[in-house]
Amino acid sequence: MTNFLVTGGAGFIGSNFVRYVLDNTDASVTVLDKLTYAGNRASLRGLPKDRFAFVQGDICNASLVHELVRDHDLVVHFAAESHNDNSLRDPSAFVTTNLIGTATLLEAVRRYGTRYHHISTDEVYGDLRLDDPDRFTEASPYNPSSPYSATKAGSDHLVRAWVRSFDVQATLSNCSNNYGPYQHVEKFIPRQITNVLNGGQPKLYGAGLNVRDWIHVDDHSAAVLLITAEGKIGETYLVGADGERSNKQVVETILELMGRSRTDYDHVTDRAGHDLRYAIDSSKLRMELGWQPLFSDFEAGLAATIAWYQANEAWWRPQKAEIENKYARQGK
Repeated sequence: MTNFLVTGGAGFIGSNFVRYVLDNTDASVTVLDKLTYAGNRASLRGLPKDRFAFVQGDICNASLVHELVRDHDLVVHFAAESHNDNSLRDPSAFVTTNLIGTATLLEAVRRYGTRYHHISTDEVYGDLRLDDPDRFTEASPYNPSSPYSATKAGSDHLVRAWVRSFDVQATLSNCSNNYGPYQHVEKFIPRQITNVLNGGQPKLYGAGLNVRDWIHVDDHSAAVLLITAEGKIGETYLVGADGERSNKQVVETILELMGRSRTDYDHVTDRAGHDLRYAIDSSKLRMELGWQPLFSDFEAGLAATIAWYQANEAWWRPQKAEIENKYARQGK
């Protein structure tokens, strides 16, 4: 594939994937992004003009989507409303973007016979008990618990239906929680890092015992690129790096790496319906396609992420005050 169309490419994971493709292949990339609050043109600054183009637009705009898909070899679909807290306040944007937007893209790739890869989340599987040794696999039943995860589950089902009904050339991947550069400060890890950089304290939902399976965004990008090249059409691949940590452990590690006391954080009201634990079994991806994470040391990856936010204050500071004011109004 030499001509990528990346939806949501100005967002956190999308922009990192665009950079990864341009750094590791000879392909050209076009980004389609609506530039909602979560999209940031600054995340794409400095990319080679002869291999990169940006189009501001909505994936629900069928005429625009068809025009772009027609001229590309591969669509990688990152664009999504993705913040659980926002989905609990107003699910409507999640239904529109995650379901109608995905269906619009599927109709376009169906028309032009374009290869398609769909980015999803482990949250479609619901959660696991804290004392449960099991992990999610590709055979795990769907059990979403928020409007966000329910709409992502719905979009996954749409892709599978288009593969079976219309022979769309698609693969899917469900990834665990990403961290790394260019992540919006509303998200858990960058919010805590930037709170400390501001001289404040991290915020921990409830007791902080909820567990997430963390993966560095570069490892996710490498997995997606591999799946687009070698993945079997119609198959789903789970992407995870064995990075299970409780939220409390993550906050304590951030504080320690930034020279603060491990107990220097505030407890805030827990999220409604807060999933207990996510954990990914990525054996299929590793055994069938040979993928391995490079950032197997979570603390080292977290230290590199802290260093990026320290060095890129101009990128995150314009977002910070508004986000913290919003959280303060919610008691979080």
